[in-house]
Amino acid sequence: MIYKTAQDWTSARHRHVLLFGMSGLGKTHVSNILREGGDWFHYSVDYRIGTRYMGEHIVDNFKVEAMRNPFLADLLRSDSIYIASNITFENLSPLSTYMGKPGNPALGGIPMTEYKRRQEQHRKAEIAALLDTPHFIQRARSLYEYDNFVCDSGGSICEVVDPEDPADSVLNALSEHLLLVWIEGGTEHAKELARRFDVAPKPMYFDADFLVETWARFCHDNAVHETEVDPDAFMRFAYRRCLEHRQPLYRAMAENWGVSVPASDMAAVKNSADFQAVIAQALDAR
Repeated sequence: MIYKTAQDWTSARHRHVLLFGMSGLGKTHVSNILREGGDWFHYSVDYRIGTRYMGEHIVDNFKVEAMRNPFLADLLRSDSIYIASNITFENLSPLSTYMGKPGNPALGGIPMTEYKRRQEQHRKAEIAALLDTPHFIQRARSLYEYDNFVCDSGGSICEVVDPEDPADSVLNALSEHLLLVWIEGGTEHAKELARRFDVAPKPMYFDADFLVETWARFCHDNAVHETEVDPDAFMRFAYRRCLEHRQPLYRAMAENWGVSVPASDMAAVKNSADFQAVIAQALDAR
C-alpha cells in the first residue's frame, strides 16, 4: 500500500484513493463531495467505460433503433441528423441501456448470445479504464494542479481482478498509485440494496462463470426456455446471488490490497476533512 500508516496518509502531499464496493453504498456520493470541495480530482471508471471504450457501441445501438424508423433512417443515411450519447457521472443510463438484460425480447430482453458478447466488451473496457487510472492521476496533477485524486470504481471491479493473486496486473498497477478502500456494507445494507433493486432492476456486469451458472439455475428452477425468461425477474434473482458472490471478493481485496471502511462511517462524511479522518482511522485499524 502506498500509505502504510495513518501518519503516512495525513502527512502525504498527494492523496490518491480508489473506492470500491457494491453500487449504492456511496462511492459516487463521496467522490462528488470531494470534487465539490475543490481540491480533489474525481475519476469515474464507469464514465470512462461509457465514453472512451464503449461509446461507439452505445451510439451504434441507438442508430440500430433509429434505423427501424423510416423517417429517421433516411435522415441518418444522408447525415442529416447526429445521434450521440449524453452520458454523465450522474447519468450512466446510455451504458446501462446498451448492456441490457437477457431474456424474452417481447419483454425488453436480448438473446443470451448477444448479452454475453456485450458482457465481454464490458469486461475488457473495465480493465482498460482501471489501467488508465495512473495516467489520469498524472493528468490531474500536471494539467489541473490537483494534489488529491479519487477513483470512483464500478461495483464489478472484483469480477475483473483476482484479489488472491499477488501478480494480478490490474491490482498491482492500482496499488502502486492509490490506496484501495472498500466501502463495506453489512446485512442491513444488503437488504436495502436488494429492496431498491427489486423496485428498479438495472443492467449490470457479471463474471462469465457466475452468469452461466446463474442463468442455468434460473431457467431450471422456473422451468423456462431462455427465450421465455422475464429479464427483470432474472436480474432480481441474479442480483441477490451477486451480493453474496461479491462480498468475499471485496473482502479479499481489502485484506490483501487495501483497507475497509464501514458504509455507515462513509455515509457520515460531509467534507474532505471528514474523509481524511475516516481513512486515517481505517489505516490505524489495519
